[in-house]
Amino acid sequence: MFQGEQLVPKKIFFTTGVGVHKNKLTSFEMALRDAKIAQHNLVRVSSIFPPNCEVTERDEGAKMLRPGQVVFCVLSEAASNEPSRRVGATIGVAMPADRNHYGYISEHHGYGESAKAMGEYAEDLAAQMLATVLGAEFNPDEAWDERREQWKLSGLVVDTFNHTIVAEAPEGGQWVTCLAAAVSCG
Repeated sequence: MFQGEQLVPKKIFFTTGVGVHKNKLTSFEMALRDAKIAQHNLVRVSSIFPPNCEVTERDEGAKMLRPGQVVFCVLSEAASNEPSRRVGATIGVAMPADRNHYGYISEHHGYGESAKAMGEYAEDLAAQMLATVLGAEFNPDEAWDERREQWKLSGLVVDTFNHTIVAEAPEGGQWVTCLAAAVSCG
C-alpha cells in the first residue's frame, strides 16, 4: 500500500482556523472547515520538517488533496466555552541551512496568551530542538531574539516562522476552537 519514500512529504502547507458552535465537536469541525482541511482524514504526526520539503501556499496545497484522502499533519488545537476566554493554537517552524537535513515543527496551544507571544514561543521551541540536534550551543535563559540571531549567524538555523490563531469564546456558552496545522500535500 505505502512505499517508504512515499511517506516522506515533498510539499507542505500551513493553515489556521477558528470555529464557533454550541457543541464542542461541531466547533472543531467549523475550525477545520475554516482551515480548509475538513474534507480529509487527518492523521496527526510528530514534529519533523522533512529534508528538501517545499513550503507551498495553502490554496495551492489544498488543491493537491482529494476529499476523503488520508492526510498527515502536525496539528495544534485549543477550545473553550468560558465567556471571554482567549484561546489559541500555533505551529512554529525551524529550518536548517542545509536543506538536506530535517527541521522541526512545534505545536503549542494556550489560554490567555497573545498571538505574538504564542507564535514566538512555538518558534523558539522548534529552533531549540533543531539547534540541539545540529550541535549549536544555546542558553535557555537567554532571550529568544538573542538566540535566534546567534543561530542564524552560526549558519545552522536559517529560518524560523509561525502560524498562529487566537480567538475569544463568545458570551452565552458557545464553544470556540482554534487550530493551526502543518499539512502534507505532496
